[in-house]
Amino acid sequence: MRQMRSLPPGELPRKIVHVGSGLIALALRPLGPVGSTLAALSAVIFNFFVLPHLGGKKLLREGEHEHGRSIGILLYPVAVLLLVVTFHRKLEVAAAGWALLAFGDGMASIFGLTLGGTKLPWNPKKSWIGTLAFFLFGGAAATLFVQWTAPGAYTLAFAAACCFAASALAATLESQPQGLDDNLGVPFVSSLFLFGLLLTQGHWAALWEGGLVYRAGVGLAINIALALAAYKARSINFVGAVAGTLLGTAIYAFLDWRGFLLLVAFFVIGTGCTKLGYQRKKAAKLAQEDGGRRSARHAFANAGVAAACALFAAATDHPVLFALAFASAFATAASDTASSEIGQLIGRRTFKLTTLRPVPRGTEGAVSLEGTLAGVAASLVVGGMGAWGGLYPTMGIVVVAIAAFAGTTFESLVGGALEKRALLDNEALNFLNTLVGALAGVGVAFLWGVTR
Repeated sequence: MRQMRSLPPGELPRKIVHVGSGLIALALRPLGPVGSTLAALSAVIFNFFVLPHLGGKKLLREGEHEHGRSIGILLYPVAVLLLVVTFHRKLEVAAAGWALLAFGDGMASIFGLTLGGTKLPWNPKKSWIGTLAFFLFGGAAATLFVQWTAPGAYTLAFAAACCFAASALAATLESQPQGLDDNLGVPFVSSLFLFGLLLTQGHWAALWEGGLVYRAGVGLAINIALALAAYKARSINFVGAVAGTLLGTAIYAFLDWRGFLLLVAFFVIGTGCTKLGYQRKKAAKLAQEDGGRRSARHAFANAGVAAACALFAAATDHPVLFALAFASAFATAASDTASSEIGQLIGRRTFKLTTLRPVPRGTEGAVSLEGTLAGVAASLVVGGMGAWGGLYPTMGIVVVAIAAFAGTTFESLVGGALEKRALLDNEALNFLNTLVGALAGVGVAFLWGVTR
């Protein structure tokens, strides 16, 4: 029988507040969008300025007493406010995201700290028990909150399937070895995923009858063959081949050869740019590790957002909009790889956007003219293939290129500082900039009316 361990001093009251605050999400339904926004804003003000003077210091962990504040406690209401403002038209998504933050993350800490158990292979600070607790409690709470906040809008089975899928994503993100506080990013990203999943209601039967299984079979065969070839060419390692096969099969199943063509384009561009002049970059200590071979984390970081967008493009009423998001995610990944690899190889002058001062090649967040042009060219290739395949109109090429430029610029401005401070690693930044690229693609498409 597993022996239970005691929680660190002050952790139990902190988690009681963390989990208990989630019950307030039940008020989103009667408050409505405006009332919920005002309540969340009040909570932000309270946690920032009032709580520290009303016994809030008892909730601080070891190491936080010196500053008298906890970044997690401060970001908690900020996350709720962000959820409510972003999903004010679908408050059930905000309520579910809050449930994942409160019950998923809270119970993961309680179970992980008290029961311990086998550690995660990719993060020895987290355990399988804690991650499982996040998935179960977060998924169950999110399902109940969706049903309460939007009564009759979804069947219980559909809501549960969507919420547990979002909880699985949230638990996976929360388990990553990052230095950035997860109170903000994890619930927001998983809520975006849940938002898209809820839009698929009523479309699964048509998708199934439209040859989903057949396309999945064809995609699996093609991806296994390509993965084996890439593995033998030392472009990916074994787990990278498995992850790439899963993602590639999903993309082919949802968007057939037209969507898969963009995945191939990204892979060819990324691999080619990485291998180009590899020995020179290696000698300068600028080359990618492991001989440029891609791992599972590389695969999910660069193609995870695109795979989700492929699903939404196939199973919602907004195929063109999500196809543009899909292409923008891949174009951002291709642009980022091309600009960094080519810039490190032939860039004459590299500088930081935040200071506009010259810096050595390979500096986090540095850009060069040569690398930027290579990135733009890569995004145009990816965007052009999507238009050629009929995923969106020709004007979509410009939308995709702008979105990719926004994603890579965001990483140069913000990502360099986060990576330098060990808050996010390269794979997390790649996931983040593809997400920004996809969101930028949706925004530009709405602005220009390129949605059909």
